[in-house]
Order: sequence, then structure tokens, then C-alpha cells
Amino acid sequence: MTAQITTAAANAELVRAGFRAFNAGDVDECLALIAPDLIINLAELPVPQHGREAWRQGFEMMRHAFPDLRADIEDIVAAEDKVAVRVRFRATHSGDFLGMPATGHAIEYVSHEFYRIADGLIAEEWICSDMATLLRQLS
Repeated sequence: MTAQITTAAANAELVRAGFRAFNAGDVDECLALIAPDLIINLAELPVPQHGREAWRQGFEMMRHAFPDLRADIEDIVAAEDKVAVRVRFRATHSGDFLGMPATGHAIEYVSHEFYRIADGLIAEEWICSDMATLLRQLS
């Protein structure tokens, strides 16, 4: 049982480290924590995306639209190879986002995310962000 607790704690710390790198805008550190064959499951897309390059493109798109984007973990739970988080994102809409020009509006929304850890790296993610709230704040 102690090995499972230790592994779960290490997995939670890996996810925390990922969010610290994300908040610092350090794409290289983020990518170092992600498996090369990462599977990205986004609630709003019908099929998963794959790989570090797909993750990098999403990161860059969000940073372009919201250069001051910050993610604060409000809850984190880890068990075996899975980590679940409730994250609050805050930013200013300063660049084009999904065809919408910058509004200068402050945005804040919540995302519920699950991560599967394999061999010390994030191997799969399931992201369910409150896009309705985000989009409403941009109109």
C-alpha cells in the first residue's frame, strides 16, 4: 500500500510541476513532462489528438490569445496512475482566439482534467473546460 501512496503522490507532484511550468510560460519544461505519444482528449473535439506537437500548438494558441494566462489548481486527487484536478484559469483576452479578435476582457473559467501517468510522464489527458463560460466572457 505504501508504494501506491508514494506513486500517487509522485504523480500528483508531476502534474503540479506541469502547471508551474505552464504558468511560467515554459513550453520546453511542459514538453519534458509529457510522453512523446501523449493522447489528448478534449471534450469539444470528436477524436483525440496525439503527440507533443499537438500539445505545443494548443499551448501556443492559448498563450497568443491570453498571454497572461494562469492556471490555479483548486483540487487535486491522485490514485494509482491517475491524477484529477479542478483548475481555475484567469487571463486577459489580448489576441485572436478561435477567430475572435482581442477584446481586452478579463476571463475566468474552470476546467476539470484527468491525467494518466506512465513511466514518470503524462501519457494521456482528458480536458473538460467550461468553454461556455469562457466564450460568454469574450462576447
